[in-house]
Amino acid sequence: MNFSGEIINWYQLHKRDLPWRNTTDPYIIWLSEIIMQQTRVEQGTPYFNRFAETFPTVSDFASATEDEILKLWQGLGYYSRGRNMHHTAQMVMEEHAGYFPNKYSELLKLKGVGEYTAAAISSFSNNEAQAVVDGNVFRLLSRYFGIDTPINTGAGKKLFTVLANELMDKNQAGTYNQAVMEFGSLQCKPVNPNCSVCPLISSCQAYQQSRIQELPVKLKAKKVRNRFFNYIVLKREDQFLIHKLQSNDIWQNLHQFPLIETEFATDASNIIQSENFTSQFGNKIILKKVHQPVKHLLSHQKLHAQFIEIEPNVDYKSIPKNYFFAGEQVLKELAQPKLIFEFLKKFF
Repeated sequence: MNFSGEIINWYQLHKRDLPWRNTTDPYIIWLSEIIMQQTRVEQGTPYFNRFAETFPTVSDFASATEDEILKLWQGLGYYSRGRNMHHTAQMVMEEHAGYFPNKYSELLKLKGVGEYTAAAISSFSNNEAQAVVDGNVFRLLSRYFGIDTPINTGAGKKLFTVLANELMDKNQAGTYNQAVMEFGSLQCKPVNPNCSVCPLISSCQAYQQSRIQELPVKLKAKKVRNRFFNYIVLKREDQFLIHKLQSNDIWQNLHQFPLIETEFATDASNIIQSENFTSQFGNKIILKKVHQPVKHLLSHQKLHAQFIEIEPNVDYKSIPKNYFFAGEQVLKELAQPKLIFEFLKKFF
């Protein structure tokens, strides 16, 4: 049996029963593909279910507010995906008469849809012969053929894309694409793959050459940037002072406490004496509590956050006009970074 035949045969025996595999609706498949980017299936499935239930059609998604979408997205990370999805849904309503496209060439025109996502949607919904190439596929092909070209280079991506398309069973494009990704996820895992029961063991170059742990080759990512966030926690009665982020930095359009970012870790007593702080809250502030610091890792950033709780004896006239107080019920409706809503659990 050839490579694609072995993969499909394995898939029929071992595939997981995932909710988005029981449809050919390109909208539902699009939902699953975007939500599952950079996300484990176990983590992403509850989000997919909530989105599919809340917005069963692309029209429902397009009609939602960005705040509603970001609130549902809360905790999933990479919030630009949610914003791009909203834009795409509205684009489908305006340019495709509300019918989500299922052709590769049309899908590529949608915001947030790249070659991988377009191949996945078009093959799963329309059986279009476009090979998917994600991390699972890179790993499987690199090991099986013993290819050490780095997968995160232009040359590597081109090489593996051509190879993936050559291997595809074009009569069963959708099934093959599902199978090759599932095989990489469950069988040819990044660490400790179960080679002893692998149907490809006799022809896998990495296994034959004892290079399983060496492949695939990936060039080192750029250095992680350390950032130091000092959140000012001002609680008046049962309400917290917050604002909506407008900048193009991380967490755009989410809600958080007033923030003072510093170049290095800085003591809370120095923060409340800084010009940045006194210009917003006055210079007669009493420090109430400094909460346990928190570290939060993003793709290329490591956030070091401290929460500085102050007494409500501030100069309210100097507080920026875009800040406002919100209680528990309002906060439940507003999308916040994970750092913030996890911290608020201490109070509600």
